[in-house]
Amino acid sequence: MTVTVKMLVDKVKLKVIYGTKELLEKPITTADISRPGLEMTGYFDYYSPERIQLVGMKEWSYLNTMTDYNRYSVFSTMFEKETPAIIVARGLEIPKEMLRAAKENGVVVLQGHNGTSTLSGEMSWYLNAQLAERTSVHGVLVDIYGMGVLIQGDSGIGKSETGLELVKRGHRLVADDRVDVYAKDEETLWGEPAEILRHLLEIRGVGIIDVMSLYGASAVRNSSQVQLAIYLENFEKGKIFDRLGNGNEEIELQGVKIPCVRIPVKTGRNVSIVIEAAAMNYRAKQMGFDATKTFEDRLTKLISENGEK
Repeated sequence: MTVTVKMLVDKVKLKVIYGTKELLEKPITTADISRPGLEMTGYFDYYSPERIQLVGMKEWSYLNTMTDYNRYSVFSTMFEKETPAIIVARGLEIPKEMLRAAKENGVVVLQGHNGTSTLSGEMSWYLNAQLAERTSVHGVLVDIYGMGVLIQGDSGIGKSETGLELVKRGHRLVADDRVDVYAKDEETLWGEPAEILRHLLEIRGVGIIDVMSLYGASAVRNSSQVQLAIYLENFEKGKIFDRLGNGNEEIELQGVKIPCVRIPVKTGRNVSIVIEAAAMNYRAKQMGFDATKTFEDRLTKLISENGEK
């Protein structure tokens, strides 16, 4: 996904001090943010001009100790064609030498009113999410009680129909058919729909339906964290399924592992209710309430009591 300087300005609520329409459309290619402290002393080894440059109180204070010529010289060297923007935090005054060098080299000058660390965190969070590598997986992503559940299975097994039933039960659709997943960090996986399929659901025999138009804005979400995977399988006699809930199967997407539950599909089974129960049971386990462990403890106690008789 392409992120422009204007998109960052709108998201983080930055003030544009200098920037033409063309410069605001300049792409940001990396989520890394640079604090140019050493560069202000003239040390430009390993300098990364493609990064956003963020000036905080320390850098700004040091700039004030420099002569006008040195300030202009540093900024002229720092600003290159691929530099997307320089941001001055805390609402600090923009040095005129910075503005002059930015105009000469075509670099956007922005001002933020938040603290430097807060501003850096907000930008990093946004850029990491937008610039993360995406993988498309086949399935339906539904928000169930605030938890993202990815429903997968063979084509025609009823994933979209199950998603529709869950929407009818008050849950929210995130994506149908194609889910774009990306890792926000080493432990967090997020999913979102392809733009062309946003809020749409395809049901065999009915066609494409607009979930937002039929069920309202409360029935959809633009993105969700993926916390649980459900795999729908045709029920076959003799096939073994987990009946105690002590299986620890996981799937890995974008380097992030998430638990997976396999659910047999058979005529007469209400799959949507089973998925709903699986999601609630997973959340209960995360909170320390494990029904399988409770059963095992009771069984151990019963065996112990019978052995004493």
